[in-house]
Amino acid sequence: MRADNLWQQTAQERLETPPLDTDRSCDLVLLGGGFTGCAAALAAAEAGASVLLCEALAPGHGGSGRNVGLVNAGLWLPPEALARGLEPARAARLTAMLGQGPGLVFDLIARHGIACEPQRAGTLHCAPDARGLADLRDRHRQLTATGAPVVLLSAEDAQARSGVAGLRGALHDPRAGTIQPLAYLRGLARAAQAAGATLCGQTPVRSVRRDGADWLLQAGQHQIRARALLVATNAYHISTQGIDIPKIPAVYYFQAATDPLPDPVLPGHEGCWDTAKIMTSWRRDTEGRLILGAMGRPEDVLGQRLHLGWARRKLARLYPHLAGQRFACWWSGRIAMTGDHIPKILQLGPQGYAITGYSGRGIAPGTVLGQALARVCLGADPEDLPLPVQTAHWEPGGALREILYETAARVAHLPGAG
Repeated sequence: MRADNLWQQTAQERLETPPLDTDRSCDLVLLGGGFTGCAAALAAAEAGASVLLCEALAPGHGGSGRNVGLVNAGLWLPPEALARGLEPARAARLTAMLGQGPGLVFDLIARHGIACEPQRAGTLHCAPDARGLADLRDRHRQLTATGAPVVLLSAEDAQARSGVAGLRGALHDPRAGTIQPLAYLRGLARAAQAAGATLCGQTPVRSVRRDGADWLLQAGQHQIRARALLVATNAYHISTQGIDIPKIPAVYYFQAATDPLPDPVLPGHEGCWDTAKIMTSWRRDTEGRLILGAMGRPEDVLGQRLHLGWARRKLARLYPHLAGQRFACWWSGRIAMTGDHIPKILQLGPQGYAITGYSGRGIAPGTVLGQALARVCLGADPEDLPLPVQTAHWEPGGALREILYETAARVAHLPGAG
């Protein structure tokens, strides 16, 4: 099995983003070429603003290009937990906006002709045990109270739709679906370019400061002057002089993909994940590959042995007829995981914002919040945002939490651990 990102291999969308080669002035400068940055660039350019996006490497190099590709309607938290973490009216607004998130994503795909394997067949949140089923029942109660069209499937129906024996039930969300995440990201970026935005890859910004009424940025030998600034680098932030972005503990998540299967699983194209504390995700692409993912960092020899060995065993448990099936490739990425699983919006100064901490829900929330932040950067009221704007944020125990996350994943992936 080779270390190679499947999404890089199969993305049909192509994108040219040459480095910045001159000084620039613009209405809005964006740092980070992921879902949030590209969605914001597209929205601002379509509103008539002059937009420059700077990406240190290439758009999609970070978490957006390593994503599972599940277009979910909401955050990890169910509505009542979200209401405990936010002011209730704002929590309700966020729940409503993110509930419409998959619709926004699939509308953008259709409107801009993005070739990203869209499949809006819903997702299955699967319960392998009684504890998981109790969690799903509670989530179903909370979600249906908000008007969400989710359906709690019986054990028989969950097993039939997923093909996985032994499931106790599953929560089907028909609003959701799957995409090829890197292709979607590149399609957003292409649409932003077509709307007039300039996107520059290989353009790390090294310093940011206020200069009169503007933001002044230094990228290599070139200066950028902008009225508004949005930093959307999330788990892949590079230290930048002049702005303080809080360090959010990183969870590593890896995926392994088979070659196209002659008899693909999940014929309905639902994306799946389970209720386990060390979560497993599985889905298929349009060519019939099975893509299995979980928490874990397989970059070192021990990590590869534990996590990739577990992936082979897990595949055989999920689908016994695939025991011995070879994985063709694997890849991994970082997730910025806040302690309360709620993203954070920070005010960096006048018309200057940053967002971080999507906690594993980047596609629809990143698209929704990218558009909302673009509007605020161009003059809309920050109170219209579905999240509060903070002047500072601190995550306790950051380095220790990263160690604990990986240790828990390694213990869970030991042979015989379940």
